[in-house]
Amino acid sequence: MSALLRTRRFPPLNALRAFEAAARHLNFRLAADELGVTQGAVAQQVRHLEDVVEVQLFRRLPRGLALTREGLEYFSSVQRALQIISDATDALGQRPTVLAVSTTPSFASKWLIPRLADFGRLHPDIEVRVIADERLASFRADGVDIAIRLSKPPFPAGLAAELLAPLDIFAVASPKLLDGGPPIRTPADLSMHALLHDAHDLWPEFIEKLGGKGQADPTKGPRFSQSLLAIDAAVAGQGIALTSEPLVERDIAEGRLRRVFDFSFPMSLGFYVVFPQAHAHSEALQAMRRWLFAQYGKA
Repeated sequence: MSALLRTRRFPPLNALRAFEAAARHLNFRLAADELGVTQGAVAQQVRHLEDVVEVQLFRRLPRGLALTREGLEYFSSVQRALQIISDATDALGQRPTVLAVSTTPSFASKWLIPRLADFGRLHPDIEVRVIADERLASFRADGVDIAIRLSKPPFPAGLAAELLAPLDIFAVASPKLLDGGPPIRTPADLSMHALLHDAHDLWPEFIEKLGGKGQADPTKGPRFSQSLLAIDAAVAGQGIALTSEPLVERDIAEGRLRRVFDFSFPMSLGFYVVFPQAHAHSEALQAMRRWLFAQYGKA
């Protein structure tokens, strides 16, 4: 290392990242949301950086921040430097870009994975890692780039969210059950069949909205921890499940399931494509986002 490099001051990288995010948002809280740390941690890192460079970088205002003249000049240089580091790291080696996609096990099994080969064909340079968990994944702690979440607005600050698929709930059963068992024409006929429950427990609301309150017991029948298990049980002819279009469109198209009633009711929830706003420039993330909406016919 040259003598010149040894004598230069190099502020801590975390302090520079905290300063860059705070300067871009002019808000410690939004910077903290982006970086996945507390607001106090960002403020402390910025104060430490100001001590290191011996210059005041921000003016603290009652409703946010303002860059000083020195801070504005420093922000421009720091932003360029961090981008150079990021670009150099991305170019290191010839490894494929890894994109971590988080979603529920049911959505992964019934909708995403059957289509994923098409994404690989279109984007052979992007290696997809699917994280399927009922637990809400953390973008920072779990290394998630983009998520398909069953949720509803409002979403946390710093996240972009777009509705991929609304959630309309309807009943399905196997053709074997519908053709060979007791007929199902009215809500009361549900009492002759097993009702398959998942963790959402929507049968009481479904029967009530169908106009059959008191005509069938909405609590009877086996229970499953995940929607995909209740759907698989319905395919096997074990009863009637409640579901939504994204989870059973292939089973219906290929004759494994049929709708029981010409009735569905909308939920306030939906499947949303969610990602950190700070990562919106990622080409791999945007490729996945565009592909998801194209697959759902919304491109």
